[in-house]
Amino acid sequence: MEKHRVERDTGNYSALNVNLGMSIFTRSADEENPVNLFGVNNVVHFLRKQNEHAYIFIHQLNYLRINESPWLNTGFNHLRVHLWRANQRSAEIFVQHSYDNFRQLNPRLVGGVNARFRLIRDSSFSWDLGVGPMYEREFWTHPYTEELVDVDFLKINLYTSLRWKLSENIDLNALVYYQVGYDPGINDARHRIFFSGNLLSKITNRISFNTSFEFNYEDKPIIPITPFIFDIRNGLIFSF
Repeated sequence: MEKHRVERDTGNYSALNVNLGMSIFTRSADEENPVNLFGVNNVVHFLRKQNEHAYIFIHQLNYLRINESPWLNTGFNHLRVHLWRANQRSAEIFVQHSYDNFRQLNPRLVGGVNARFRLIRDSSFSWDLGVGPMYEREFWTHPYTEELVDVDFLKINLYTSLRWKLSENIDLNALVYYQVGYDPGINDARHRIFFSGNLLSKITNRISFNTSFEFNYEDKPIIPITPFIFDIRNGLIFSF
């Protein structure tokens, strides 16, 4: 999506990327107790550039079921409006809904605004920086007591985005978020770092192969869970 942001700064333009994956198999050493696995993952990116502004929607879903028990169910929906997108200094408004049932988060609601600065921009390399306030509300279920924990924070949201066109058919994109907010309940600040990197290799004009790596780190989780998680993924992207 960052690639489409920096291309065709003028005029109206739409882009839709869809990444779909599915896994189904049965494996067991005991014929009376088979293990059936069903998994689905999909990512949808939609971008509409119109006049001076851009409208971005991102959807992601990861679902894994073993026999009749859901083991992994996580995803998010993100909507962003980029105002005065062609200027060196621009603005963004965003909202997001996300959930992660395996980590007992359902849901996380986020809304905020950013000032976005274009640091470097040419035909093969771009570097942008964004900063602004955001409001976050989370609903967690404690893994031991099953108590519902409802928290909300005002945070500073800082990110940097880099895109590097290594060749005619290979693009590298990287995005780093740092978010921090003060929690009076613990009399301390809570920090979060999120990284997403993608290496996109074009196969044809409509089909590309994508390798991605993501990680998320929270120094003081709301409930006792692993503070660091990561995700490595490969897949095909169909562009229309």
